[in-house]
Amino acid sequence: MSGNGTDRPADEIVAAASELRVVASRLLRHLRSARGGIEMTPSQAVALSRLGGEGPMSVADLARAERVRPQSMRTTLGVLEERGLVTRAPHPSDQRQVLMSLSAEGQRLLRMAHTAKEDWLATAIATKLAPAEQDALIAAIPLLSRLVED
Repeated sequence: MSGNGTDRPADEIVAAASELRVVASRLLRHLRSARGGIEMTPSQAVALSRLGGEGPMSVADLARAERVRPQSMRTTLGVLEERGLVTRAPHPSDQRQVLMSLSAEGQRLLRMAHTAKEDWLATAIATKLAPAEQDALIAAIPLLSRLVED
């Protein structure tokens, strides 16, 4: 890796990237488990979250976005629909399709899950990091955000 635009050796940057990948994976695992007692499979949680973030979507569009087969997404959404977390409505321009969206209960559950995750993370930051470390972490957030910009 040459021309990295820094004075750091390439092997140091590669090592940092490896360590960041491991830490990010562990952080995501903790966040996924901090659902506030909400019973849901990972695929159900992802579908619910995507509908909450992007709004109504067809089964095909949701399957494509999650890189799963439409049949798998239909099964996932069927369970969410049975639980009253998503609703279906006719597609406005293609009557062969339906749009899936969050129900009021789905929105409430998604807010609860987000709150539980944020509470876990805020508690971890407050209890495991010293004030100067908290400042460093807060200062790093815009940098991490830039790493994932499209």
